[in-house]
Order: sequence, then structure tokens, then C-alpha cells
Amino acid sequence: MGKPKAKKKYAAMKKMINLKDQRIKEQDRAKAKVKRKRDPSAIKQKEVTKYPSCLFFQYNTQLGPPYHILVDTNFINFSIKAKLDIVQSMMDCLYAKCIPCITDCVMAEIEKLGMKYRVALRIAKDPRFERLPCTHKGTYADDCLVQRVTQHKCYIVATVDRDLKRRIRKIPGVPIMYISNHRYNIERMPDDYGAPRF
Repeated sequence: MGKPKAKKKYAAMKKMINLKDQRIKEQDRAKAKVKRKRDPSAIKQKEVTKYPSCLFFQYNTQLGPPYHILVDTNFINFSIKAKLDIVQSMMDCLYAKCIPCITDCVMAEIEKLGMKYRVALRIAKDPRFERLPCTHKGTYADDCLVQRVTQHKCYIVATVDRDLKRRIRKIPGVPIMYISNHRYNIERMPDDYGAPRF
């Protein structure tokens, strides 16, 4: 009887020499790491997150009439469903002049929705709405709004999107406007402004 054929081992890796092995030339060999002992008396440095000067704890001093309100795509759609005039309802909610702001990303999102949402597009192109240009790449409105609010804390964000609300709640000093019971409500607004609590 002959020898049985040696079977190939599939997915078997060749054994590699350790880089610290003595058989490797000294100049090619990996150097052993020298462990430094930590000095217990040394001063520890910590990076503390910078908070903007406009915040007094959670109170945002930059907010005040006229309010600049960043509007999200679904906020316009839900306002149309609830038959609410956006600018008038904002003024009824805050008892002050409101300037709705629309970023390029939100406008692009509404345009992508097509003919079904042409009423929303017509409302977004209203001359009372302020247009904010975007400099970043892509047209994802949620990231755009969060980035803008993080940089400048002078805005109120109007949205119905749960995920966006959750993201904005993590940023201190930014109020959120939403729709409930066929009217606009606001959360996280300082008490001394005319925001009714329901």
C-alpha cells in the first residue's frame, strides 16, 4: 500500500516569526518598549469641554425677541396637516416676533420629496422665511441643523422628528418647538420669556 496523500489545510496561515526573535538581524528587530514609571507627584492635565459664554448654567442669554427659528422638513409638512399658518402660530406660541429660518439642506430635502409636497415647497419659499446658506457637503438636514445649533446658540429648533429632538436635547441652551394638540408648543425655554407652559 502506498502513502496516503497529504490533505491541504484550507485557511491555514503560515507561521510568522516574531519581530523580537533573536534570528532576525539586530537593525531589523523590533525594539522592546521601555515602561516609564508614573510620577505620583506630577500635575495631572485634563481636557475640560468648553462651554460658550452665552450660557449661564442652562440659561441661554442669547435668546430673545425677535426669535430665529430653524425649521425642519417634517415641521412644515405637519403644520400643513394641522392647517396652521407657520409664522402666525409661532408668534401665538412665543408672544413675540419670529423669523423662521430655512437652511439649504432643508430646502433640498423638500425639493427631493417631489410633487406630493409642492405646498410645503411653496411655503418654504415664502419671503418671510430667512434663507441660510450651507457650506458643508451633502444634504442631510438633521446633521446640518445640529451642527449649526452647536456653533451658534441663538436659534430655536422647530421639529417633529423624535431622533432629532433627542440629539438636540443633549446640547444645552437650545429650545425645541414642536406640534401638539393642533398648536405649537415649546420646551426648554427660559421662564422669563413669554412661552406658555401646557
